[in-house]
Amino acid sequence: MSSPYERFFVRQMPNCLDDLVNEGEVSGTPEPDNVGEALALVRSQEIPESKIHMTYCWINECSEPVKWVNEHVHDYDEVLIWTGNDPKNPHDLGAEIYFDIEGVRHTVTTSGSVYIPAGTRHCPLGFNRVDRPFRFSALSLAPSYANRDYVPETAAAE
Repeated sequence: MSSPYERFFVRQMPNCLDDLVNEGEVSGTPEPDNVGEALALVRSQEIPESKIHMTYCWINECSEPVKWVNEHVHDYDEVLIWTGNDPKNPHDLGAEIYFDIEGVRHTVTTSGSVYIPAGTRHCPLGFNRVDRPFRFSALSLAPSYANRDYVPETAAAE
């Protein structure tokens, strides 16, 4: 017997790099070598009822700093999640991430997340080093991903 809820399952995660405007290759910058395939966990393209867009990818080792995502703004809230891969020490990310919020640089070395309210300027995002692979997820509190380049109000008024 078939379940009436089967339509809510994503059993083959599609590549969603084209969704991620202003990030990696889509912005005209080649995707860094240490960033794995962008895969969709939940989005309205597969589940029309979905009110969220969630992706993930693996971030692989690098010994030199790597810039990944350009500065941008969303018209919805977003949560970014980074998770280490050591089950004996789940708090250890095995990497050092840098991430800007409204121009303030933050450095992260533990598994965790950041909540980004709608309209908040964020990124660049990159890696100072990655000692072992970790998983990176982005949860957009909207049915599809969209962003806009950040343009300072003074520049927009000119």
